[in-house]
Amino acid sequence: MSENEKNSNYSSDDLTSYYLFNQGTSYDSYTNMGCNKVSEGYSFTVWAPNAKEVYLVGDFNAWSELDQMEKVEQTGMFKLTDSRPKKGDCYKYKIIQADGSVAYKIDPFAYEFEVRPNDASVVRDLPDKKWKDGLWMANRKRLKLYDRPLNIYEVHMSSWKQHEDGSWYTISELKEELIPYVKKMGYTHIEFMPLMEHPLDASWGYQATGFYALSSKYGTIEEFQEFVETAHQENIGVIMDWVPGHFNRNDYGLAYYDGTAQFEYSDPDQASNIQWGTLNFDLGKNQVRSYLISNALFWLEQFHLDGLRVDAVSNMLYLDYDIGPWKPNDEGTNINKAGVAFIQHMNKVIFERHPDTLMMAEESTAWPKVTHPVHKGGLGFNYKWNMGWMNDTLRFFEMDPLYRKNHFNLITFSFMYTFNENYILPFSHDEVVHGKKSMMHKMFGDRYNQFAGLRTIESYRMMHPGKKLQFMGAEFGQFLEWRFQEGLVWDNLNDAMNARHLEFTRQLNAFYKEHRALWEVDHQSEGLEILDADNKEETTLFFVRKGKKPRDFLIVLCNFVPVERQNVKVGVPYKGQYEEVWNTEWSSLGGTWTEPQGIIRTIEEAIHGKNYAAEVILPALSVVVLKPKRIYGVPK
Repeated sequence: MSENEKNSNYSSDDLTSYYLFNQGTSYDSYTNMGCNKVSEGYSFTVWAPNAKEVYLVGDFNAWSELDQMEKVEQTGMFKLTDSRPKKGDCYKYKIIQADGSVAYKIDPFAYEFEVRPNDASVVRDLPDKKWKDGLWMANRKRLKLYDRPLNIYEVHMSSWKQHEDGSWYTISELKEELIPYVKKMGYTHIEFMPLMEHPLDASWGYQATGFYALSSKYGTIEEFQEFVETAHQENIGVIMDWVPGHFNRNDYGLAYYDGTAQFEYSDPDQASNIQWGTLNFDLGKNQVRSYLISNALFWLEQFHLDGLRVDAVSNMLYLDYDIGPWKPNDEGTNINKAGVAFIQHMNKVIFERHPDTLMMAEESTAWPKVTHPVHKGGLGFNYKWNMGWMNDTLRFFEMDPLYRKNHFNLITFSFMYTFNENYILPFSHDEVVHGKKSMMHKMFGDRYNQFAGLRTIESYRMMHPGKKLQFMGAEFGQFLEWRFQEGLVWDNLNDAMNARHLEFTRQLNAFYKEHRALWEVDHQSEGLEILDADNKEETTLFFVRKGKKPRDFLIVLCNFVPVERQNVKVGVPYKGQYEEVWNTEWSSLGGTWTEPQGIIRTIEEAIHGKNYAAEVILPALSVVVLKPKRIYGVPK
């Protein structure tokens, strides 16, 4: 091969980027690592500090080991620039590992992979897209993040809908069907479960091999960019689940890449994630920090994603989170100091670049200050999934109503801590899989009461402080639990009760967006006033949600048992007239009430700490919401 065909020289700019990568401060490392288009062809750079030799092998050289990559001394890098590779060629790195063994490895920075079961990296360069979502991106910067509505529709891309022959929808097909559906239903955002390259469908994408590649089972970079752009043009945000804590341990991937503990911890106990069958990233290693933070920014910037939901944060925070043996830190505790420092570093960098981004923690313990700024001792996320609320609420609603009064604290306890963090209230995929039953199937009683329970739990969630997330299928009350290998059971909508529940969800989502009291003061105590949380015997809960303006408030009355309550009196802030604006038993929402309760005039009676009261009927197993119509004495 002539020198015109192959040029392996590296520049001072390369050395600078390698230095920053090794310092843990290269946040765009994908632009000079992996496979990238250059004037001479394609440049290949791989970090393999303890490898003896590295060869570039692929379609362009008949998978021979003629092309040895140049070792860039004192950087841990191997580099080669070659004029022969062309877009679409498959390649790998043949690595002579530290002990002399040979391994054929993927490119950790590859933008594309072969369609499974093949696993080679694919030569390609990033598209130079001219984005057309400027209005959305400008509004994202202009509008305040916390006092906006946030109602997320969680989606597993390949099982939302499938063709009759069981084949997956392409991203382009999803663009034509999923986006209009989400818009019609009134959600504000779509959240995709992980979209990175992964070898096993049963992992749902949470065990990735190619962190910089959209899974080839879904489509191309260009198709997903166009999906996000179209969603933004329809005023819908797009979020993705991201897994920086652990990775797939298949031999061809990142596992013991150069023959030593490279991406993973050197301590085998800390490296091995037994419960998930994966390997944990060494979050204290500078190069791993560069790799992962660059990866987060890659998805946010190359695809204009509106945020990342960071999976399994607890696994990064605790040394004993897994089921295997563990060693305490130098202070004798179970805190993974490297994991904490990485999370704080990551969030600081991301918010310095994109202060309007959503960084949401799936953190299942009581770790304090998850959503507090790093400079105040927090982890630096801006949202946390409220797993405690979710588990307590589902446990309560799965219970025979006869016994709910004895466990009323499952419903009321969340009000004790709801403003400690910026919470999202999720009913997620994890709760409707592997024998846990669907949301509809969890509800107690006959089929009518199951749907009544579903209307009640969803309305209670929507009225409770915190942003919202619902997993696909729950919006129409699918009876079967989620199965990742199959599409949702859309045939359920041929049943009138399922069809009515879909309409209920659409109206509930619209109600949420229309009423500022449900999202404008979501994370401060000023947005909530508890009227009565002690009525265990009747199992009812009354509270007020408030917006920023004095007249923007809603009175929420929840009846958690299938017993109608007559002549119910609730304290109201002002004298005047109130109207019933939501009742889960209205026939239009799937219930049996054909007429609303009409205008409700206050009576002078002290109750719930108020001087005036409203008297209503609370239907069996329901949520009723009152709104002021004509009131007096309201401050301006």
